[in-house]
Amino acid sequence: MTIAQIAEKAGVSKSAVSRYLNNGYISEEKRNIIQKVIEETGYIPSTQAQTLRTGKSRMIGVIVPRIDSDSISRIVAGISEVLEENNYRLLLANTQNRPKKELEYLDVFKNGNVDAVIFIATIITNAHKKAIKNCNVPIVLLGQQMNDISCIYNDDFGAAYELTKLFIEHNRDKLGYIGVTNKDKAAGLERFSGFKKAYDITDDYIEISDFSLDGGYNAAKRLLSRKSEINGLFCATDTIAIGAMRFLKEQNLKIPDDIAVVGIGDSKLSQIVSPQLTTAKYYYYDSGKQAAKHILNIINNVDNHTIQVKFGFELCIRETI
Repeated sequence: MTIAQIAEKAGVSKSAVSRYLNNGYISEEKRNIIQKVIEETGYIPSTQAQTLRTGKSRMIGVIVPRIDSDSISRIVAGISEVLEENNYRLLLANTQNRPKKELEYLDVFKNGNVDAVIFIATIITNAHKKAIKNCNVPIVLLGQQMNDISCIYNDDFGAAYELTKLFIEHNRDKLGYIGVTNKDKAAGLERFSGFKKAYDITDDYIEISDFSLDGGYNAAKRLLSRKSEINGLFCATDTIAIGAMRFLKEQNLKIPDDIAVVGIGDSKLSQIVSPQLTTAKYYYYDSGKQAAKHILNIINNVDNHTIQVKFGFELCIRETI
């Protein structure tokens, strides 16, 4: 089928069909007629032809650190909803937490294979900053804060600070900390800084983990082997916390009687693990929607201003404290 054939079947002009396919203005009556014909014929417009004609691929590149993350899946769901509503497609690039792979995808996307990029970042190196600056299409950074670029991120410092205060309110005076690398400004440095503002800690009460269950398990094992007096354990993510809880249970330590545990993220697992994990809820889905809306505003020349949006959090006080 061609646009001319669709127009003939619908009894409308070719320009009306073209406006429909490109999300332009058209009366509701004509829109419904064209939509019905397209559904009946199974017509799929040529993306190559559309790109040549409009200069736009109607495709947004989304770079993610990993696809098996609960938080990332919620962010991508928010992005996808907005893009679908606006007749854009999502091209997902999974980096498996490899900074080199992030740079490769930034290079692939920068020259117009997509109309814009949403970058869900972890570690921002000087090479990343250079790649972002040299990107030839609009870009929004999600999950990290960086000057001179549109960023949507979370209050990692505040969430960690308020969670740590819960330990103190529950008379926990020997706290341990399992975090991630401080090269990750958000999940690493900001969360640790918030924790330390509320509670002074020495290095021997700190362990570093990756973002996995096994990482949390092994970090808890190392930490408790040298500091058995710990009665409160702060974990930088829910996944790390749940891994740590598995080790604590194997040691016959009662949670929270012997040791209280908190995480960050309000993952699905945090709500079904026993006991249910005390954590901080982030608005991942909403942040994804915000990023997609802003990137479309830039593409469509609605709003070209650089934005810095920091989402808040909600404490979810459950059974581990």
